[in-house]
Amino acid sequence: MTTDTGEPTLTIDELAARAGVTVRTVRFYGTKGLLPPPVLGPRRVGHYGREHLARLALIEEMQHQGMTLAAIERHLRQLPADLGPHDLAIHRAVVASWAPDTVETVSRAELQRRAGRRLTGEDLERLAAMNVVTPDTEGDGERDGESFRVDCGLLRLAVQLLDVPLAQETILAARTVLTGHARAAAHELSDLLREAVAERDTRDVKSLSAHMHPLVVQALLTTFQRSLREELRQWLDGADGPGGGDDGPGGGDGPHGGDGPEGAVGAGGPGPVGDAGGPGRSTDGPERSVNANGTV
Repeated sequence: MTTDTGEPTLTIDELAARAGVTVRTVRFYGTKGLLPPPVLGPRRVGHYGREHLARLALIEEMQHQGMTLAAIERHLRQLPADLGPHDLAIHRAVVASWAPDTVETVSRAELQRRAGRRLTGEDLERLAAMNVVTPDTEGDGERDGESFRVDCGLLRLAVQLLDVPLAQETILAARTVLTGHARAAAHELSDLLREAVAERDTRDVKSLSAHMHPLVVQALLTTFQRSLREELRQWLDGADGPGGGDDGPGGGDGPHGGDGPEGAVGAGGPGPVGDAGGPGRSTDGPERSVNANGTV
C-alpha cells in the first residue's frame, strides 16, 4: 500500500522494527496521542508512514536526553500539527544537540551498545578520523583494541554520519567549516556582550549570561536553519534551471558565513545524556521515568 503521495507505507510490525521499539510501544504511544493514527487499509489494517517513523525517532531522542513521558507529551502538543518528516528530523537534531562535553572510556561492547549497532573496523577508523572515538592507551603505551575513549556528545551524530553517502574527506571538510565559523561567531558574540556589560556588577553579569545563553543559541539555530534552507533552495532552483547551480550552498554568505550556531550548541545546554537507549527497547520501555532536566 502507498500514501496519496505514492510513498510506501509500513505495517505496525515493520514500523516497530524500523524504529527499534516494540509493537506494544507503538500502540502505547498511539493511545497517549504521541503518534497520529494510522491510515486504515483493507481489512482495517493500519498503515504508517515516514511521519510516524520521524516522530518515534524524536520521542527516542527526547527520552535519551532525560525527559519523562509526561514532559514529552507536553512538548509534542506544542508542535505544529502539520510538521512533516523533514521538519521533525530537524527538531530531533536540535534536541540531540543538548549533550554534555564529556569523554568516557568504554569497552567495545559498551561502545556498540551506545551506538545502537555493530561497529566494524572501518567504522571505528572513520569515527577516529572524526575525533569521536579513539582507542584507549594503557599505561605501557600499547593500544587496547577493546577499550575506547568516546566523545559522548558527538557519538550519536557521528554514527549517523557513517551511513551518509558522502566521502569521508567531505564530512571532515564540512566539520572544519562549521567549527571554524562557529568559534568565530561565539568569539564575536562574547566580545559584544562583554563590552555591553563591562560596567555592571559581577553578579549581574553572571545572571545576564545565564539568561542570554539559551536565547542566543535559539537565535543562532533559527538563523542558520533559515540560511541553509535558502541556500539549498537556490542551489536546487539553479540546478533545475538554465546554467546550473551557480548559487550553491558553498557560495555567498549563507550557512558558511558568520551565523554558524554550531559552536553555541557545542557549548552545551541543559539535559544530561542518558545511557538507557531509546524508548521501548523492552516491553516496559514507555513507562520509564527519568530526570526531566533535558526539557527543551
